[in-house]
Amino acid sequence: MQTELFQKATTRFKETKVHDLGTAAITEYIYAFTEKESQELLKSLLDEVPWRHDSIWIAGKNRQIPRLQCWMADPGKNYSYSGLKLTPAAWSKKVLEIRSRVESVTTRPFNSVLLNYYRNGMDSMAWHADDEKELGENPVISSVSFGAERCLQFKSKLASDNRRLKLIQHNGSIFLLDHNVQNNWLHQIAKEKKLIMPRINLTFRYVY
Repeated sequence: MQTELFQKATTRFKETKVHDLGTAAITEYIYAFTEKESQELLKSLLDEVPWRHDSIWIAGKNRQIPRLQCWMADPGKNYSYSGLKLTPAAWSKKVLEIRSRVESVTTRPFNSVLLNYYRNGMDSMAWHADDEKELGENPVISSVSFGAERCLQFKSKLASDNRRLKLIQHNGSIFLLDHNVQNNWLHQIAKEKKLIMPRINLTFRYVY
């Protein structure tokens, strides 16, 4: 049974925006979680998630990633990227409640999530696409963030296409990235040296 925090209707987001990338689209559900919910969830996730500081292979060298992370999923739904193999931690109660809200808002099913904990502005995510084979040929991903607002940057995979897009993901807002985003675009979270507040981002996926 869901807690009182999640018992009200899930259609409370204030506004929906569609960001047209030409070859893809990102739907933004602004403030799908209230400020109070977001603050409480940030605290709960900081305390309850079994955070890991993993290392991946970059340019032939094994380096620690500049953030903490955790992979949660249904049993047997493993995931790997950049030589790192992740076996799922059990779903926590709060993350299941967040998944329920995300699925209700986006009308999409998800069976896994990668949680990333950006401790401050020096934690980051390099250019990449979430196009691993476990996600199938046309991966649809939903992203929700709690805490500090960070800029999510996009650029085309084509060298001849110099278009760029910058989106601020607000505290408690949800992004739904259609399958063409991962197939045609790269994205990153750049460092912001002056930022001292933490951010937790959850990217919900469907592993086949």
